[in-house]
Amino acid sequence: MNVEIRQVKTAAEQGFADAFAGLKDRLAKPSAVAALREAAFARFEARGLPHRRVEEWKYTDLRALMREAVPLAPPPDARDRARAKDAGRFLAEAGARRIVLVNGVFMPELSDLAGLEQGLTVGSFAERLARGEGAALSLPGAAGALDEDMAVSLNTAFMGDGAVIAVAPGARIERPLHVVSVVTAASPCAVFARSLVEIGDGAQITLIETHEGTADVAYQINSVVQVAAGDKARFDHIKIVREGSRGLHVGTLMAAAGAEVAFNTFAFTIGGAVVRNQLALALNGRNTEACIGGASLLRGNQHADNTLVVDHAVPHCTSREVFKSVVDDDARSVFQGKIVVRQHAQKTDGKMAAHALLLSESAEADAKPELEIFADDVVCGHGATAGALDEELLFYLKARGIPQKQAEALMIEAFVGEAADGVANEVVREALMLMASGWLAARG
Repeated sequence: MNVEIRQVKTAAEQGFADAFAGLKDRLAKPSAVAALREAAFARFEARGLPHRRVEEWKYTDLRALMREAVPLAPPPDARDRARAKDAGRFLAEAGARRIVLVNGVFMPELSDLAGLEQGLTVGSFAERLARGEGAALSLPGAAGALDEDMAVSLNTAFMGDGAVIAVAPGARIERPLHVVSVVTAASPCAVFARSLVEIGDGAQITLIETHEGTADVAYQINSVVQVAAGDKARFDHIKIVREGSRGLHVGTLMAAAGAEVAFNTFAFTIGGAVVRNQLALALNGRNTEACIGGASLLRGNQHADNTLVVDHAVPHCTSREVFKSVVDDDARSVFQGKIVVRQHAQKTDGKMAAHALLLSESAEADAKPELEIFADDVVCGHGATAGALDEELLFYLKARGIPQKQAEALMIEAFVGEAADGVANEVVREALMLMASGWLAARG
């Protein structure tokens, strides 16, 4: 006897199914993009929201954390634009060119698009979709492997707007670009944003990505950024998550790098109820160097997950991954990192480390570093630590007249600062440390 087993949908999964059915006519054109959406939602519907039995999501059970599918965010109105006007201004001293997304919608009128540097173009992702350019969404290797990820599939099904940034071969854009993503809704809503960054051979760009939203509103963000870096390009990327206290943020960076690329990315998480930063990077050309880092400052019941896969597909590439988290109260930090070395990727040099500082008895840190090595002439390693503040060092500082709280703050700042040293832009690095100092001051 054959018994058909059907997966029971959660309220959130059923909500997504109803929403997709309701939008089907609106999303039906152009047909090439509609086919991508249909295939992506079919993948999602077959597997549902990721849960703890899915290895890549075992520490972040999205099925349990996402109880309901909230309505899609409506197009921004005048009130939304007014609320978004000052978003991201904490980085004003960086002198970056602002590119503003309000509820996932690219807003040229709020962006700084005058006098674009030669070789730089900035546009709307929705316009690219309207032209039927769905082929631009595919990336090779591990970068494209996340297409099968359930959160990315959901994004592909519902993707609306975002930014498209293109840098011509040889162009060196000295002024940083700041993509400001802000949710202004006064009631729960869902945002599905997709942005593309295309960097030509020998080009250079610094991209700052910030996320913030309305406090005490249970909104949901599913954001995907795709990066294609040509040979001898340089890409510096800083992501800062300052979501509202009830915000749920799933952000994905999918990147493919050619030969002799300098690829640097840093994720800083200080806000949001649930945050997952995931990265898939394919090193497809020789002599490419990747530096991947992050720092999370968590308190209350916050949950932050940094998950990454670095695929060494060719020989003579280097990767370094260093993540640090400071966890207080009942918060939880997660690190999952995997370095994959393909059979012919000899002379690979890959090292990965995750360190957690636990400030309370109930704080939790999970770490799962992994190596998958199919070559024999490599230098690879990983490590993870978790523990409380060093009592001997704390005593040393107190013995020199430094009060307990100040001594703790000095130690925590030094711990976070070591990770932030990987941020090349001095103004942004100082802004990160200023946010860390404010977080520490709020501890009381």
